Amino acid sequence: MTETTVTPLATYGLLLAWTVHDLEELAAGPRWLRENLPGLRERFPAAPEAVWRAAEGVDAREFALAVAVMGAIVGAAAVAGARSGGRSAFYQGALDGFGLHGLVHLAQAAAVRGRTPGSVTSALVVIPFSLWARGRLGRAGVLRPARPRDAGVGLALAAGATVLAHAVARRVAPRF
Repeated sequence: MTETTVTPLATYGLLLAWTVHDLEELAAGPRWLRENLPGLRERFPAAPEAVWRAAEGVDAREFALAVAVMGAIVGAAAVAGARSGGRSAFYQGALDGFGLHGLVHLAQAAAVRGRTPGSVTSALVVIPFSLWARGRLGRAGVLRPARPRDAGVGLALAAGATVLAHAVARRVAPRF
């Protein structure tokens, strides 16, 4: 049986799944980073100093603002997906980036040999939702063909949105 429409759960569900995931990151992120930064610096000495300076500079307020900015981006993608019946390239790119970023969280947890902020919901929510939603898009006949370069584009978009969110938060945080 072929579905002809994409349900709102597949489109707005992106924002819902992202919210669940980012609640985990909000609850644990800044504290985990503060507690683990010295060990990470020691374990990964080849990482550029700029990475460590940026990590040291993130406080809970700035982190929360960055999450809010990212929420606006993900929300816009979900709306674009709903309005287009799942056909929106913005929505599909965000969905792909979301799922791939879940794999990055799992790789981070493997690299540090333990739980990291976002790793639990990546395994339980992010990756399963992304696969499920892509399946729904495929059954509705609106899923764009996946090409290897799309994975790189999806990861680059997720990384770029993260950098943008943190840049906006860093600029806005001192005003709060």
